[in-house]
Amino acid sequence: MELLRKRKHPLPFPKPKLLRTTAWKCYQKRQRLKRLNSGMKKIKVDIKELSEEQREMKERQRELREKIEAIDLQCEQLQKETKLIIQQSGRTQIRLALMFQILKARENLEFDKAAMLTAALREVIAREEQEMNGSGR
Repeated sequence: MELLRKRKHPLPFPKPKLLRTTAWKCYQKRQRLKRLNSGMKKIKVDIKELSEEQREMKERQRELREKIEAIDLQCEQLQKETKLIIQQSGRTQIRLALMFQILKARENLEFDKAAMLTAALREVIAREEQEMNGSGR
């Protein structure tokens, strides 16, 4: 029966206890690695979401920039058209004033004055046509 008895280990610490602590340390290390890996996965997912949001924001900024450029072009065109309308309105007022003075002169039987105003009106119209032909080319 003595042969069946366990023999004492010659080392100061029994081998089974040493194996248990080593296994426990490995287990703890695996648990830490699992926590780190799960944390890393969450961070990677967050980074992916952020990069997608950034891409969408850049796309929206590009679209807004294009819209602003289109609005700026329209604004410039409207300013040019407004300036042209103002010039045409001023020219029309000058022609109408000359025509009104011609009618008044004829009404008052001032034919010399009417002839002079008619010549002035012709010059104004000729100058306007010359400017239009010069800018139209």
